[in-house]
Amino acid sequence: MRRPTLLGRLARRIGRLAVSGLLLAAAGTTVLTHPAAAAGGLTPVTGFGSNPGNLSMYTYVPAGLPSGAPLVVALHGCAQTANDYYANSGWTKLADTYKFAVVFPQTGSANNQLSCFTWFSPSDTSRGQGEAASLAQMVTKAESLYGSDADRVYVTGLSAGGGMAANMLAAYPDVFAGGSIASGLPAQCATSQTGASSCQYGSLNLTPAQWGAKVRAQYPGYSGPWPRVAIWQGTSDYTVYPVNATELRDQWTNVHGIPQTASSTTTLPGSTTLTSYDDASGKPAVQLYQINGMGHGLAVDPGSGAEQCGTAAAYFLDTICSSYYTAKFWGLDQQGGGGTDPGEGGEKLPAPAGLAAGPTTGTTVPLTWSAVQGAASYRVYRGGTQVGTPTANSFTDTGLTSATSYTYTVAAVAADGTVGTSSAAVTATTTGYTPTCTTASNYAHVTAGRAHTSGGYTYANGSNQNMGLYNLFVTHTLKQTAPGTYVVADSGC
Repeated sequence: MRRPTLLGRLARRIGRLAVSGLLLAAAGTTVLTHPAAAAGGLTPVTGFGSNPGNLSMYTYVPAGLPSGAPLVVALHGCAQTANDYYANSGWTKLADTYKFAVVFPQTGSANNQLSCFTWFSPSDTSRGQGEAASLAQMVTKAESLYGSDADRVYVTGLSAGGGMAANMLAAYPDVFAGGSIASGLPAQCATSQTGASSCQYGSLNLTPAQWGAKVRAQYPGYSGPWPRVAIWQGTSDYTVYPVNATELRDQWTNVHGIPQTASSTTTLPGSTTLTSYDDASGKPAVQLYQINGMGHGLAVDPGSGAEQCGTAAAYFLDTICSSYYTAKFWGLDQQGGGGTDPGEGGEKLPAPAGLAAGPTTGTTVPLTWSAVQGAASYRVYRGGTQVGTPTANSFTDTGLTSATSYTYTVAAVAADGTVGTSSAAVTATTTGYTPTCTTASNYAHVTAGRAHTSGGYTYANGSNQNMGLYNLFVTHTLKQTAPGTYVVADSGC
């Protein structure tokens, strides 16, 4: 539980110039008399607190929202409005489907010339101050209005909104169970307007421990649990350079106390590569979604399919429904969240034992496990996302990428639909590729197609790890772990 005592719950409840090129549209909303009566539309909410950050609060409440449902806070990008994010991001479709409320905060030109959330100012990103305090007050107000589950509150944002989302996760880890940062920046990457450009267009060349320390410093003494974090980034983003995504990965894996070595890599629609970093229990704590060739914006996939959402518009780019995969990662598609479904009063079945994988092929991973007495079916999860519902104690995952590692867990489902405890994780690698290592200068790696350059720096292809300056004098060992994917292996290959 994120709030261990009633006293803690009560305590929490009481409680400018724009950076160029970050992010366009106009807003128009209907004013209703009471937020709770606004099911199905975007509604302004006033009186949510002292509002030191001078923000506006809007909410979307799906019809039939039950008490105790999750809550999502969705932060727009520069020069956008709450209405833009409401109309285009896809979060309203998911709220209708999975039944959760959404808060759409809005900043304006009075705060920042381009209506950016002020992600680079400590007076707006620190706990209890400015915009950060206003956003926390919105959460408390929404919980009061809609009876939201305070243990299932999440924050997401695009660009400057993504940078602010990262800062909210650092300043209020006791409020948010998870976050998603799209084309955004690490928490506390910049602490001034001058420093913002250095974050957007390059690397600060910090270690994972240094990045993690920036998070821990925002709420001294907090010992967890830490929010689970999804990171979305286009590989051709020249407004917020892709190195920010790997630095976000470094930051939040360090905060979770897990290595920067991938637990699994999965290919998704829209030329998207999902890399997961699991915690000690085998549950993804950090997920990095890299969209090949996508520029600056939020990934959407217009259409009526279950995995589709959003509307293509300026900075809403037609590739993959990032909001859908984020919701799945957070567990919003399930009653209890986090990859299991506790059901209504049912008793959980035990975790399946003996989960094993193999032998694999270039595109398939067969799985077997010991049958669980009383199980009507099973749920198979790949990297935290459900991929199968077999009735027998075996399943073959298909359509995979060769020479790629995947992590699986399985849970038993009772006849009443109650999902049991997930099994221990098992990792399997598809066949078809033998890793190789090459030591050379950054210049030579780029020339040979193992790395690429951006803003004077060199990045490993596939992993986008920062290798330092692009020249003949910096040398690294790169390990090719899959076709087109390289990782830095200076410590040994």
